[in-house]
Amino acid sequence: MNTESVKITVYGAKQVCASCVGAPGSKDTYEWLQAAIGRKYLEDQISYEYIDIETPPDVEKHQQFVEKIIEEDLFYPIVMVNDELVAEGIPRLKTIYNALDQYNIALKSS
Repeated sequence: MNTESVKITVYGAKQVCASCVGAPGSKDTYEWLQAAIGRKYLEDQISYEYIDIETPPDVEKHQQFVEKIIEEDLFYPIVMVNDELVAEGIPRLKTIYNALDQYNIALKSS
């Protein structure tokens, strides 16, 4: 099976998005995604990063996307799979799994 490397990036903030009251925080969502994905997929080809939108790293693509989040008033956390936005606000596992399936990430055997 041909597999590719996948980077999952979660953009979020300590404070819950105003439109997502009652939802878990961004950091909690980031940790939850790692656990959920780890139960289904072999994680050899998956890496994760969390970007705090209040203090983004000095990397141009992250700073540009954080500006977009603020300018367009996007809901966070935002989940990216290889720089493709796959979830905004409260993420759905099925949507994220579908994105990972496009990269032929190996499933764990039962």
